[in-house]
Amino acid sequence: MEATMVISHGSAVQLSLAFKGCSTGNNNSSPTNYSSTRLCNISVRALQNKPILRNATVGLSSTNSPGGLFMTVDYKSLRGCPMRRQRTGIEVRASVATEQLTGSEDGDSGNTERGGTETGVVIVGAGLAGLAAARQCAQDGIPFLLVEGSDGVGGRVRTDSYQGFLLDRGFQIFITAYPEAQKVLDYEALNLQTFYAGALVWFNGAFHRVADPIRHFTDGLGSLFNPIGSAIDKVIVGIVRIRAAVKPVDEILSSEETTILSRLKSEGFSEAMVDRFFRPFFGGIFFDRELQTTSRLFEFVFKCLALGSNTLPAAGIGAIPQQMADKLPQGSVLLNSRVAKLEKDDKGVTSGVVLENGRGISAKYGVVVATEGPEAARLLGEKLPTTPSVEKPPRSTTCLYFSADSSPVNEPILLLNGTKNGIINNMFFPTTVAPSYAPAGKTLVSVSLLGLHENTSDSELEGTVRAELRSWFGPQLVDSWQHLRTYRISLAQPYQAPPTMLLKNPRVEQGLYVCGDHRYSSTFDAALVSGRRAVEELLADCKMTSSK
Repeated sequence: MEATMVISHGSAVQLSLAFKGCSTGNNNSSPTNYSSTRLCNISVRALQNKPILRNATVGLSSTNSPGGLFMTVDYKSLRGCPMRRQRTGIEVRASVATEQLTGSEDGDSGNTERGGTETGVVIVGAGLAGLAAARQCAQDGIPFLLVEGSDGVGGRVRTDSYQGFLLDRGFQIFITAYPEAQKVLDYEALNLQTFYAGALVWFNGAFHRVADPIRHFTDGLGSLFNPIGSAIDKVIVGIVRIRAAVKPVDEILSSEETTILSRLKSEGFSEAMVDRFFRPFFGGIFFDRELQTTSRLFEFVFKCLALGSNTLPAAGIGAIPQQMADKLPQGSVLLNSRVAKLEKDDKGVTSGVVLENGRGISAKYGVVVATEGPEAARLLGEKLPTTPSVEKPPRSTTCLYFSADSSPVNEPILLLNGTKNGIINNMFFPTTVAPSYAPAGKTLVSVSLLGLHENTSDSELEGTVRAELRSWFGPQLVDSWQHLRTYRISLAQPYQAPPTMLLKNPRVEQGLYVCGDHRYSSTFDAALVSGRRAVEELLADCKMTSSK
């Protein structure tokens, strides 16, 4: 069977080839499970017929549908294929040999030997935690396979390209002072673009500036007597800032905890400061305007904000996990490969996984489950230790994007809803932070709401948001904005109200480890830490030394 696909110059990282010869019949028939066992031949050439690569064996994944077998080839595994430098289209021609697996419709053949793969460690989930675990394995020279059910790495930290715009999947920012991230990421290569250290707060029909007096001294003085809290509130902010900056992270994450709201009140902040600034600001970070999240996370984020900057990578928030994936060994990431179940050996020790297509992957040293909480619970069942906060529904958010011809705000600053009215929590214009988020001459508008608003259609929700924005910027401007896309993120963060037990042991049992923000804390940095610690625990069980 052979398929050909032509793609144009761009930054796409995958090619999907449809092998019509593998058609499984009509839509009513049960799908036949195919496993691509070997790629007979693949050639990649520019359209002017100059060969780039021939007869290469590459890693691939396949899915089946009534229309045929669809193969995804990761071009980065094609050595010497400089696609990003091509100015013309690229032709990919491939032929593939397939093997039909016997088994049920759900893809579980009951036979993990056939078509199986062996490796040292299987990591399930290519979000930040899974990528951090993979990075640690690579550093320690441990063979591994990172298995991801979706079509890309990053988990919730992803960016879509749409009509020339970069749309992050929900409101996300990256704080440069995250300690683990500083060890893991190449900030210069990410080309981080910085926010203004402060915010514009909508209250009483006008925007009022709140500024970090250390970085914006004049603006800080000017904000002392605005209605967003009192002058005393601003002084208390400075005191809390200094205290958080010098407190060690481990001490913060193991300290006595309460809710953010209780902590703010105990610090002496006025109700006006809490309602008009802290609710929308930290409500936007933790998707919790009621401020019931643990005070430990408040202190940790406050520390990072004091020592670093809010930023966006020029290529979108998804550039962070992509950078991590790009540094992993060739062929170590398997996409579009959802794990159906964990596999055990004769002694009852977790020894690998079975994919939904029936293929088994055995792990010599162990399995690291790095998925979101609900998926981890599905795979581990009763073995996954829970806490009261894990059992609660996760935090959710909705993000709407609009295209505009110009921005009413010409600085890289966050806008907060300091009133008790409306559904908008916060918004900003990403192109004022990173112009690369939109085509030339266009402005990107990002509006964030808390919750899913499940009983409201996208069009109704857009109308409600527009009505609210008209009161902020005027109808003439807002009515000219074109709606691009609405994201409803059902699992934006795990619910982390006290008691949280943030420092959780990643070891479930011999050969089985779990990591992710649901096991540590709901921040970028915590996901990275939990992935690393899971592999360190695995290596300790195997009596091997980890390179920190």
